[in-house]
Amino acid sequence: MAIIEIKLPKSIARALNLPVSDARRQQLKVLRKLLRRARFTQFGQLYKFDEILMSRHPGKKFQQNVPTYNYSKIYKDWWYKTLEGIPDVCWPGVIKYFALSSGTSDASSKYIPVTKDLIRSNTITSFRQLLSLTRYENVPKSSIGKGWLMLGGSTQLQKGPTYFAGDLSGIQQKNIPFWFLGLGLYKPGKKIAREKDWAKKLEEVVENAPNWDIGFIVGVPAWLQLCIEKIIERYKLNNIHELWPNLAFYVHGGVALEPYKKGFEKLMGKPITYIQTYLASEGFLAYQNRQDTAGMQLALNNNIFFEFVPFDDKNFDSEGNMHDDPEVYMIHEIEEHKDYAILISTNAGAWRYAIGDTIKLVDRERNEIIITGRTKHFLSLVGEHLSVDNMNKAIEMAGEELNIFIPEFTVAGVPHGTFFAHKWYIATDDKVNADRLAEVIDEDFFSWGEHKAPGKHLVEISAATECPKIWAVVTVLTDEEKDARGDDEPWTVEEFATEEEARTTLTELERKP
Repeated sequence: MAIIEIKLPKSIARALNLPVSDARRQQLKVLRKLLRRARFTQFGQLYKFDEILMSRHPGKKFQQNVPTYNYSKIYKDWWYKTLEGIPDVCWPGVIKYFALSSGTSDASSKYIPVTKDLIRSNTITSFRQLLSLTRYENVPKSSIGKGWLMLGGSTQLQKGPTYFAGDLSGIQQKNIPFWFLGLGLYKPGKKIAREKDWAKKLEEVVENAPNWDIGFIVGVPAWLQLCIEKIIERYKLNNIHELWPNLAFYVHGGVALEPYKKGFEKLMGKPITYIQTYLASEGFLAYQNRQDTAGMQLALNNNIFFEFVPFDDKNFDSEGNMHDDPEVYMIHEIEEHKDYAILISTNAGAWRYAIGDTIKLVDRERNEIIITGRTKHFLSLVGEHLSVDNMNKAIEMAGEELNIFIPEFTVAGVPHGTFFAHKWYIATDDKVNADRLAEVIDEDFFSWGEHKAPGKHLVEISAATECPKIWAVVTVLTDEEKDARGDDEPWTVEEFATEEEARTTLTELERKP
């Protein structure tokens, strides 16, 4: 049975919008709310938000009136004004906080506006996710009221002329609800959270670890793994549960957990429940609200209006840049198991803003998605269009099959004569036969044949810089060729010990009509 059986008052349920309703209706309600709040801003006046609100079809009218933006464009046209303290630019009032995000070719760092309204929305979504734990089965309810170790950026923010800037996790922790602080749940506490020096912060967390009874850990996998390893080393533990027996939940997001999961499990004395979140600098977009599911439910009724652009050659160039007038769909119009780039409009003054992530809808009824990568983080040397998700899966499958932990990897596209190849660099502390690792990744890599363009391709797989390479000629079949063969396999593969053999075969195949 569920760990907690509660029935919320109707007034609270309405305030939290808990009942699931029509996705289109929810999103149009959110859009109207955002437009009403921002109609007197400079942005709202230019793009005639009042006119959109009066339209019978506000979603379509919004798409007609307002252009799409990436960071460089919206910063150059609008957000630079908010950094100067000018009020009512894209959202009412003066923007007090800016989340610093990774830079672009035009700037060393992105300054993403963060308003009090956005912080409040993020808090509400966090509370909804916490409530979803009441539906989880066979998890220790005693852990719910224990400490939350939230390891993130410093809450000591940079001071600008009219604003504060820093990591979103630091801004969010600086604005943690008073009731959460009052219950004593928040760890490592305000003093340690202010520390800017990561090494000093980590040392203070390790020093205070025996004083805490932790039930939840929250943060980026690499940070938390390093922290737990140091705690185990300092106190000569076999696993972290010897110190924190009530640790039962790990709330993660931001990067894929799969490459770190096997390493995490080695630090545990018993299984824990992993809960995925989609908290970007621009807002809390989605969260896992069901046990043992890969998908995350979009926050459709909490001040984020979503749009989706098919991630294909029609809407993006070869470098992952979105075209000026892409085809755009609302949540009720997109298809399952198809890659889309996300556009969001929020209560922080982001309008039709491309955050750079790609997703797939995996459950239409529940509006659940998975993150598949970034619009500029993919390999497409010969039309294969391999996403970060594809590569993470190959590493995860190889780790499981060979029972090894692979914390880091990278894949590069490299030229080989008149051809191209993928070269893999893989890090692991576990003992593994390099030839076998290359073979396993080779097999997993080819399992995504549907991502390669029809034709003949020369592919090199290298599991490490010094291990023997595997060369292969991959022939990806057209639909007509598959029908003629009477076979469902979308490709044929021939492997060779040397590059010369592979190239000779490829040349012979290309000469054939």
